Amino acid sequence: MRTFDKSELKSLYRPDSKSSNEDNGQVTIIGGSKLFHGAPLLSLKVASRILDMAFFATPEKSVGHVAEQFKSKLFSFIWIPWEEVDSYVEKSDALLIGPGFMSFRSEKDRSVVKETKTITKRLLEKFPNKRWVIDAGSLQIMKAEWIPAGAILTPNKKEFQYLFGKQKPELVAKRHNCTILVKGPEAKVCSPNECVEIKNGNPGLIKGGTGDVLAGLTVSLLAKNEPFLAACSASYIAKAAAAELCEKVGINYNADDLADKIPETLQGLTK
Repeated sequence: MRTFDKSELKSLYRPDSKSSNEDNGQVTIIGGSKLFHGAPLLSLKVASRILDMAFFATPEKSVGHVAEQFKSKLFSFIWIPWEEVDSYVEKSDALLIGPGFMSFRSEKDRSVVKETKTITKRLLEKFPNKRWVIDAGSLQIMKAEWIPAGAILTPNKKEFQYLFGKQKPELVAKRHNCTILVKGPEAKVCSPNECVEIKNGNPGLIKGGTGDVLAGLTVSLLAKNEPFLAACSASYIAKAAAAELCEKVGINYNADDLADKIPETLQGLTK
């Protein structure tokens, strides 16, 4: 298995100097709950800096309060009413579902778990031709047969085992015609045709929220790039940003620091 080379980042889409509004990508991020407000905010924080537009939708009943909390911390996104989520899925270049959704693995409220499962299944099956990144809560409650062709899944090792058992990522990618990004110190990314390793990680990346940052970066790159390149590049860039932080503060950084660092690292790696 080959190791991802940073020279491959040169193939990423770069905005044209004559581009106009929405030419450079727009995404919708679907997630959040009364318990996990911060997860989609971290994803949005990255996406809003890379794309022309980032939309956010949540089924949380106290949605006005959630949106208000988000808007008090991050201004560069558009919160959309839950009843309009389908129309924004249709217009978006790529979608992220799952950050901040509750799952039965961590929560006792079965009604909330059922809601996560119902929403995930409905959207993935209704819009199978869209570019999906599936993460966190949605990964933890879904069935493998729901995976749309061309989707990117971003599980950690435990989530991968829960969903696919002892299968190998390369076989899963072929069987479901998708891209699998298995997170870890040495991440593994598999498409139906090839696998690569990304090795430039450090222990700071196991902190809470860093996976949400990676998911936000992945969907941002997926908006204008093919899934395998988007997944590999997102993993490499996030790890490179973490390495730069580590040089300054050791592993004493958090997910917010990583989200803030990624745009600078991305610029440096692709200029």
